[in-house]
Amino acid sequence: MARVMRSADWTLSIDLSGSGPIFEAECTSCGEASGPADDKAGPEIWCLRHAGRTGHTGFRGITTAFFRAALEGSSAVSESAAGQES
Repeated sequence: MARVMRSADWTLSIDLSGSGPIFEAECTSCGEASGPADDKAGPEIWCLRHAGRTGHTGFRGITTAFFRAALEGSSAVSESAAGQES
């Protein structure tokens, strides 16, 4: 049985077809979380209110970004790269 192995170049880029990054904050003392938001202002305000209410001062900032992999030279890469250059 013969095997053919091919090499391919892939490109990873930010996925512009969906939402932008999602932001959230989590208290490192009790584990309560702000919940997800489209901008970081909401989770940051939640941290300050939580600190004032509980005295907890440590927080973890969580940012989730979305990526898309595509074969180099495919139309998906070209569209994604064009969106990044804008």
